[in-house]
Amino acid sequence: MDKKSEIIEKRKQKLKGLKNNNINLFPNDFEVSHTVRDIKKAIEGMPDSLTEDDPVFVTAGRMMAINRFGKSSFIRFKDRTGQLQAYVRNDKIGIEDYDLFKKLDIGDFVGLRGGMFKTKTGEWTLLVKELRLVCKSTRPLPEKFHGLRDPEKRYRRRYIDLIMNSEVRDIFLKRTKIIQALRTFLLERDFLEVETPMMQPIPGGAEATPFVTHHKTLGMDLFLRIAPELYLKRLIIGGFERVFEINRNFRNEGVSSRHNPEFTMLEFYQAYATYEDLMDLTEKMFRYVAREVLGSTSFHYQGDTIHLGAEWRRITLTSALKEFGGVDAKMLKNRVKLLELAATCGIKIKKSGRLGKIITKLFDVLVEPKLLQPTFVTGYPVEVSPLSRRSDTTPELTDRFELFIAGHEIANGFSELNDPVDQKDRFLQQTADREAGDEDAHYMDEDYIEALEYGMPPTAGEGIGIDRLVMLLTDVASIREVILFPHMKPHQQK
Repeated sequence: MDKKSEIIEKRKQKLKGLKNNNINLFPNDFEVSHTVRDIKKAIEGMPDSLTEDDPVFVTAGRMMAINRFGKSSFIRFKDRTGQLQAYVRNDKIGIEDYDLFKKLDIGDFVGLRGGMFKTKTGEWTLLVKELRLVCKSTRPLPEKFHGLRDPEKRYRRRYIDLIMNSEVRDIFLKRTKIIQALRTFLLERDFLEVETPMMQPIPGGAEATPFVTHHKTLGMDLFLRIAPELYLKRLIIGGFERVFEINRNFRNEGVSSRHNPEFTMLEFYQAYATYEDLMDLTEKMFRYVAREVLGSTSFHYQGDTIHLGAEWRRITLTSALKEFGGVDAKMLKNRVKLLELAATCGIKIKKSGRLGKIITKLFDVLVEPKLLQPTFVTGYPVEVSPLSRRSDTTPELTDRFELFIAGHEIANGFSELNDPVDQKDRFLQQTADREAGDEDAHYMDEDYIEALEYGMPPTAGEGIGIDRLVMLLTDVASIREVILFPHMKPHQQK
C-alpha cells in the first residue's frame, strides 16, 4: 500500500471512530454571517486588541493549514472570497470541542465564531470562541509546497486545482467578468439576448464536422450545433433586428492548445449594418471589456505587450500573404504553384481542394502567427465564405473580416448574404464539395432558404471565440486553462 492509500485508510478509520462517538460528520445547519472578505472589510480601522464591544463574526471554510501547539493551534481557512488565519484555544472553545478539533485534518470544513485581533507579527486573526465540524474529508489534499502542478492531473481533477492554485481561480473569475462585460456592452446597445436550439436537424453556420445523436420519440437523427448562425438570422427575418447569444458549440475535431470539441462563442447580428460597422463596434467592445476586467487597454500576453487602445490595422488577405508570407499576388490565381508552395512549406493540402481553400490554408500557416497587434483581415474568397455577402466591387470576394490578436483568430464577421438564390447556389456547391469528400462542408438547408425568401434586411453578424478571448486577457497559452473541464482521453487506471 502506497503512502497516499495509507493516509486515506487512516482517515476512513478516523471517520468511523467519529461516527461511533455520535459526531455528525456532515451537518447542514451551520449559518454563516460573514465571508472572509466581509470580515476584512469590517475590521478596517479597528483597534489592534479585542474589547467586549468588538463585533463577533460567524464564518466557515476549508482548513488549508494547521499548526498545533498543545492546548492551542493556528489554522488557515479559506472560503470563496479569500483566506484568513484563526487562533483556536481549548480554554475558549472548551476541552471537548478542542479534543474533536485535534482529530480534524487539513481539507476539512469548519464553522467558526469569534472576534478579530492582531498577533505579535501584525496579522489580523480570528480568535475562535466556537468551532464546529461542517464537513469531514476523506482524501488528503496535495502537499502544501508542491500543490497540483501536472497539467493532466489538474484538468482531470479541476476541483483540486481550484482548491490549491489561487491563480487558476483568478482565471475563471476573470472569465465570468469577461462574459458579463460582453453581455453588458451589447445590452446597452439595444441587443436582445436569445437562446437557439443546441440540437438541430441540419447543422449549419460553419464548416465543421458535427456530433450526431438520435431522438427516439421523433425517430430522427439530430446534430449538436456547430454554430447558432442560421437560427439567429431567422430571428432577424422575424423582426428582432439586434440579437446575440452566448452559446455552447460542438465540433467533432481535434484537441489542441486552441481547440476543444465543446467551446463557447458570442454571436451577434445587427440589421442595417455592414461588416465595416462591426469592425468599428468590435474595437469598442474589446476596449470596453479590457478596461472592465483589467483596468487598461494594454496588457501582456506571453511576453508581448498588446495594445487595444492603438489604431487597429485593416489589411486584405492578399496583401497580408504578400507582406507576411512572401507570396506574390500573381501566384494566388495559379493553383498549381500554390500547391507547390504549400508542399515546400510542409503544408498539407488536398489536391482536390478549391483555390480559395488553398489560399486560406497558406494564410493560416504563413501569416496568422505573425499578426501580434489587433488586425482585421478582409477580402476572403466566396468559396470559403458560403454565408457571406459578395463584394459589390470584387464579386469573387466577400464583405468579410477575421480578427487576429497575438497570432490567434479571435473573431469572424461579415455582411450577411440575404439573396436566397445566391445562398441556394452556395449550398449546392457545398453539397458537391461534401460529396467529393469534404466532411466539413455545409449541408443544404431548404428551410433556411425558404426563410430568406420572406426577406432579411441588410444585416451584419459576427462570432467571437470567448475561450480565446479569455486566454488573451488572462495571459495563458492553452485553451484548456480557461475551460473548467476540458475534454480528455479516458484516464488509464493502473
